Amino acid sequence: MTQTQFDLNELLEAIKAGGDIDVLRRGAEMLYQALIEAELSERIGAERFERSDSRLTQRNGHRERTLSTKAGDLELKIPKLREGSFFPSLLERRRRIDRALFAVVMEA
Repeated sequence: MTQTQFDLNELLEAIKAGGDIDVLRRGAEMLYQALIEAELSERIGAERFERSDSRLTQRNGHRERTLSTKAGDLELKIPKLREGSFFPSLLERRRRIDRALFAVVMEA
């Protein structure tokens, strides 16, 4: 999901109109996606579609990832790289079950 000025203006208008939980979910989704893209750009040394000599590798599509939050499930797109791997530091790897359930299983 690429954020455009139109998307952000639409979200702002929905918030001003007294948006519901869906507006919060969309806002959180946009924020997470922007942070993921910024982290990747820093890691590879170039923004999307930017050509530079300091670039380490290239982007190679995305994979879908659902993140469960109190605002609802966020559909995020995790960028893939042509060489090497990338996983955002703000997400947890291989987290498939809730922490409380995981703690109960570990104690058993």
